[in-house]
Order: sequence, then C-alpha cells, then structure tokens
Amino acid sequence: MAENTPPLSRAGRPAPQPFSLDVMLEKYAKGDEQSADDIYRRVARGVAQAEPPALRAEIEARFLDNLRNGALGAGRIMSAAGTAIESTLINCFVQPVGDSIQDTDDEGRPGIYVALLQAAETMRRGGGVGYNFSAIRPRGALVKSTGSSASGPCSYIDVFDASCRTVESAGSRRGAQMAVLDCDHPDLPEFIEAKHSKGRWNNFNVSVAVTDAFMRAVENDDVWQLVHRAAPSPALRAAGDLKQRDDGLWVYAEKRARALWDTIMRSTYDMAEPGVVFISRMNEDNNLRAQETIRATNPCGEQPLPPYGCCNLGPLDLTRFVKAPFAQLRGAKHASASAADHNFDWDALAARTATQVRFLDDVLDVTLWPLPEQQAEAAAKRRIGVGFTGLGDTLVMLGIRYNTEEGCAFGARVARTMRDAAYRASVELARERGAFALFDANTYLAPGTFASRLPDTLQDEIRAHGIRNSHLLSIAPTGTVSLAFADNVSNGVEPAFSWTYQRTRRMADGGSETFAVEDHAWRVYRELVGETGDMNALPDYFVSALQMSAQDHVQMMAAVQPYVDTSISKTVNVPADYPFEDFENLYLDAWRRGLKGLATYRPNETLGAVLHVTPAATETPDDAQSDALHDPLRVAIDHRPRGELPAVIEKIEYLTQTGKVSLYVAVSFLEVTGQVGGEPVTIERPIEFFIPVGQRDESQQWITATMRSLSLAARGGFVARNLQDLRKVSWDRGQVRYGETQRLDGKRTPLWHDSEVAAIAYAIQQILHRRGFLDAEGRQVPTRLLAQRRAEARLGSPPASGAEGNDAAARAGDQVLDGPNALPADASLAAPHAMLGRKCGSCGANAVIRRDGCDFCTACGEIGTCG
Repeated sequence: MAENTPPLSRAGRPAPQPFSLDVMLEKYAKGDEQSADDIYRRVARGVAQAEPPALRAEIEARFLDNLRNGALGAGRIMSAAGTAIESTLINCFVQPVGDSIQDTDDEGRPGIYVALLQAAETMRRGGGVGYNFSAIRPRGALVKSTGSSASGPCSYIDVFDASCRTVESAGSRRGAQMAVLDCDHPDLPEFIEAKHSKGRWNNFNVSVAVTDAFMRAVENDDVWQLVHRAAPSPALRAAGDLKQRDDGLWVYAEKRARALWDTIMRSTYDMAEPGVVFISRMNEDNNLRAQETIRATNPCGEQPLPPYGCCNLGPLDLTRFVKAPFAQLRGAKHASASAADHNFDWDALAARTATQVRFLDDVLDVTLWPLPEQQAEAAAKRRIGVGFTGLGDTLVMLGIRYNTEEGCAFGARVARTMRDAAYRASVELARERGAFALFDANTYLAPGTFASRLPDTLQDEIRAHGIRNSHLLSIAPTGTVSLAFADNVSNGVEPAFSWTYQRTRRMADGGSETFAVEDHAWRVYRELVGETGDMNALPDYFVSALQMSAQDHVQMMAAVQPYVDTSISKTVNVPADYPFEDFENLYLDAWRRGLKGLATYRPNETLGAVLHVTPAATETPDDAQSDALHDPLRVAIDHRPRGELPAVIEKIEYLTQTGKVSLYVAVSFLEVTGQVGGEPVTIERPIEFFIPVGQRDESQQWITATMRSLSLAARGGFVARNLQDLRKVSWDRGQVRYGETQRLDGKRTPLWHDSEVAAIAYAIQQILHRRGFLDAEGRQVPTRLLAQRRAEARLGSPPASGAEGNDAAARAGDQVLDGPNALPADASLAAPHAMLGRKCGSCGANAVIRRDGCDFCTACGEIGTCG
C-alpha cells in the first residue's frame, strides 16, 4: 500500500480544511492577515517586546520558529498579542468574593458588588473568571445591619450570570465563568441542582470543592455537617435546634455524606454538572502551599488559583513531533511497541518546551492587566502553563491505542519530558532575570509539594539559582486554537471525539450553522491509504472518546497528573446508555488515584451536544420559553448604543452626620423591542446610571463603582433587584436623611437611610418610579404594563399611575434639576442628631423608643405596638 499512496502536503500535513481556515480568519486574524504565518509573525513580534532591545530580534525569531513548529499561545494570545486591542493576553483568572455588599468583608475579600464590577472589567478585557462563593452567608442567615435574612450565594450567582450575559469582551468573546461552592456550605443542595432549571447559570460551569475529610465521610457513610460562620436568623433558629461548634461555625444541617455524594453523582450523570474539584489535593500538591490557599479554579478547571491568580497558557501540538505518521503503513521496521522511541522526536519536544517557557514568561510583561491586583499577583509568582494538545491523534499516528497501558505510558512520558524541560528552562531564566519575588527554596521544595518530586539534580539547581516561575505546566482544553492552527487535532489530553462529525457554530447574526469537520489524524491516514483504502474499516488504534469506558479516560488522567504541577482539564465522555451503577463510583476512583478534579459528559435529550456525529433535531421552545428568551424586560443589552439617548438628570440633596450633600444623578433610557405571548412589544428601559466626576472627592471611587455595577444590572434585566440590595447597605457613620414618608395620619416626615449608598439607591428608585418603570415600593412593573404606558405616552394619553410629576419633561430629555425628593427649601441644614432606639418601620430612623407603653418614633412621631 505504501508504494502507491499519494504524498502528503508540505511538512507532512494535509492542506488546511475550509472550516479551520474560517475559524482562524474569524477569531484570530487581524487587519490584512490571511494565513497562520501572518498571525505567528504578529504574535512573535508582540510578545518579544518584553525582551531587552539588544535581544529582541533574536528572540522574536526563536518565538516565530517555535510557532511554526508546533507551539501555540492560548486563544487570547493568538488573538490580541501584537495588536492595539486593549485586551488581556491571559485567558482566565480567579476572583475572590466576600460576605458583604460592597467594600471588603472582615477577611479582606471584596464585597459582592465590588467583585462583580471587577469581574465585569476582567471579562470586558477578554478574561474568564472563576469564583468560590462560599464566603457568602447561606440562605436564612442573619443580616445584622438590616435585621433581615440572607438570600444565599445562589441568588448572587444569578446576578453574576446576568452580568456576564451583558458584557461582551474584547474580540467579541463572552467571558466564561466557574462557580465553586465548598462541600460543607449549607446551600450545597441548592447549588447542586441549580442548573436543573433550564436557562439558569448558562454562563457558568459549576463545581463542588470537596475535601479529603468529606471523601472519607462518603466512604464510611458518616454524618456530614453543613456549616457557616454566619449566624442563622432568629426565625431559622426558632424553626430548628441549630448549634454553634467550638470553632465558632454554626451547624445549619446534618446529612449523610453518602446521600450528598449520590445527589452530586445523579446530577452529574443527568446534567453533566456539577463537576468536582479535589481541593485538599490541590492545596497539598501546591508549590506555594505555605504562602497561599487555593479555593477555586479557572472556568475549565486546569488551573487551581489563589485570589487574582491567572492562567497564562500555551500548548504544544504533539502531532508535530511524530517523525513519520503511520510509519507502520510504510513498512517501517519498528512495531508500535517501539514507535514512541523511534518515531517521536523527544529532544525536539524538550527544546520547544524550553522556548515556550520564555515565551509565556514574556507574555506576563506585555499583557494588559484588567485589575492592578491581578498584575501584582502575577508579578509576585509568575505562574505560567505550558501544556500540550493532540495527544489522542499522536497516539493514533504512532499506531498506539489510547486506552492501553502503552498509551498511558506514552502520555506519562510526554508529561515527564515537558516537566523536566520546563523546570530546567525556568531555572535558566532565573539565572538571567531573577527568581519570582516570593520564592523561598525551603518551602517550595518542602516534602509533599510538586517540586519536591522533581529529579534531585533539578532540585539542586533550584536551591542554587532559584526558579523564575512558581508553576509551569497546565493541560488545558485547546478548543478553537487546535481547530484553527493545528488542523483540528484532538483537543488537549483527549482522544478524538469522532473522526468526522458535525459542529454547530454560533454565527455573528446570532443564528447557528452546522459544518462538517474532520479529525487531523484521520485526514493524514486518508491521504496515505488513498482512494483505494477502506475508511470504514479503520485499524483498532483509531479509538474515539465514546468507544472507551469512563475508567479508560480516568486511567490516562492518572498517568499524566503526577507530572503536571497544576491540573488537567479533561471531559470523561460516556455514552448515553452508560449504566449509572458503573458511573457513580468514577469520582471516588479519581480521588483515590490522586487526581485534582473531574468533569463528565453523557449526551442526552436535556443536554444535547455542540459536537455530534449526526445533526441534532432542532428544538422548538414553547411559548413560555420563547417569552422568557425574548421578553424585552429581560433580554441582555450588550452595551450602550452610540449617540444621544433620552435621559433624566436630577439633583438630589441629603443630610449626613457631616452636613449637606448635593449630587446630580443621570439616568439614560433605551427603547427595547421583544416578544410577550407571541406578540411584539416595545418598552423603555434604563440602561445607564451616571454621577459626574468631580462632585465628591474621597467618595468618588465608591460612587463610580456603584453606578457601574448598577448599569450592568440594568443591561442584564435585574435593576429592580439590584436597587433593593443597595438599599440594604449600611455604614458606621450614622444615618442619612433623604426624602419623605407619609404617616398614617397624613403627615409627611423625613425618611432615614442606613448609608449614602442606600439613600442614592432610594433616589434612583424614585426616578424610575416617576418614569413608570418601578412601582412605589421599588418593585418591577410587568412588561405588558410598561408597553401599555409607552403606547399611551406616544398617543398623548395621560400617564398611568407612577409616571406623573416630571415624567413629561424627562421623556423630552429635559433636565429635571430638583427632584421632588430633594430637601424642601425650608429644611434645616443642621446635621442629623444621633438617635438612639430601634429602627422605625415608617421613616427608617433608629429612633423608636418605648413611651407610655407604646412604641414611639422620636423622628416621625409614628406610634407602633402598644402593650
């Protein structure tokens, strides 16, 4: 057969397939770039700018040669390096989230809406974000500042999910997100099943962070406590005998560990989520375990990261190191048993790995950082992630079956070769540029860390010279990078999904289109066997993801993981009819094998698939689902349109302990058309909130942050809920007087708020109430009523209730400089006096005392309960 086969294209590779070219040009080409080599030149030149001027040309040439011979940057690098786009070159980050609305919590983590704003900025610049939401107090916990009960982390994940929908990042790419919750959080059952509701958390992967203690409890079927440091509300305590442990944590529930585990497994079997991250293993193996604690991972799970940590990734295409693809078809002397020794260029792999270390280290110095905290974290530790792609296709091209001992041994040898080459190259970089700032040889090489398992010679070099990068290896999914630049080689550590298949791709107009795509190894084989070969009777080493057991997938992960200092992103594909009893112990086996995480996928009617061997039938949503997708009140607005928009500008004045404050608040509106009940409707929505710079000094930062988060909420369709949350914000500087309330006897008295944020939120609620968007209590007006009010306004009819006052001027775009909730002209400008008492349900002041046997508010005169 070998004598009659047609020659391969240049460099032993088939000509690019059209779909790969389309993806490359659509996602990565810039300006007049028309080929992969054009992109390689731009990327090499852009990253080499980190080098000293005298070395720049030489290093650029090395980077270009590396890219031409199998090295790749992750998607953000290939898209943005060397361009003027204000985008990060880092694919993903981890963002801390604290247990407060804003500012920082008592452990220094950013408040929920501060974290939301930081995440939005990160996604806007092109980065995905992972979070651990476990610091947020559980549903039913006490919120002391407002005397209310917490709604729990799942409700705030809803907010982050909606924000992600509204933020289109640089390069027209929506940010990926990972939500992690600890295995002992009281809201774990809700978290596990949250994505069972169709459409919920579509912009999130979710994983449970499980500890060794939990896994041992599962093995022993012990009782497992769900705990939190936040105290339960009085109502929750009254409903059950809740107790506080000696360590200060409150026990919200006790459940059988195995029952919780079964719930996770059943959800994963049916819905592919949640995944599991073995958080104890991640921390024990961490080279910097003495200096940081890992709580979360990036969205695909291959990078366990500390707060503000980044994953700076760059894989090598392993198929480029196969000397003679399918040598067994050419009458090669060496059988597959020795193919790895004789037909794979191990020296070239090591050399390319070393250059890739320098390349990714330079990326850290040329990238734009969305947040200064991220830049500081990277500068202190210089994490990078050299990886590989095409393992499955490489094994096929060598004639080695993926799910065999020989296949696993090859995977392990690749990882070990790259580990040693990467660490050695980083030591050399340390000799040239210095070790990472937090390097300490004793803790870095302490028994149990990943680095402590390096060869003795390497450990000696690290002790003598330090090391440039704290972590160096990561096996990530390579997605469109493999498709665009490597002729659709098998993704990352995966076997091929299928040799030929259909791929559904979202188009620029929001629709989707299905394309035929071919696997790289299959294409090479077809060219070798020619038209006379039987492509329906492939050799047995052509084994795809769905032709092997789940345990086979885990076996490869277990072979590779010991040589990877972070983690491996791998999806364990199982067929739809895979028995649950075979599936349920898979994660327990993975934990026992020392893996750091696992994700599985079983195609079914609920999930469908992006990749499928045959086109899937189009699903037609029912009217309710269609309305939910197209409701103009809920549809996400990506960005503020260009040009002028109708706006309201109101002056608000309020009194604080330090005196009078005056601010101008601007609210812009946009007409949005959608569908309700199958009929088109148009409403007016607020999309931007703004307080001009310069009105305040020390407070400008939090005012700007609040307005930006509120704008994101408005574009995501949940502004009413966001304003209600902001009204709960309290501070330690005393109450704020703004607006009026009407007593039962008709008398109007001043209204009091627990902070400036709460007062501003109330003022904005009143603006939106007068506009007809919210009701008098700040609740959202339904879509149909909003559409009706807009239509009446267009016809010149009197406005419906809630749209009176300054609405006519507002619709005309006039400036309403003195809103009806501003301080009256004769209002006293003296600072509010300190008031002692309980909070008044009428005016909000902390001024309720007991007088003559009755609750009496000394601020507004309201008389409450008597007895």
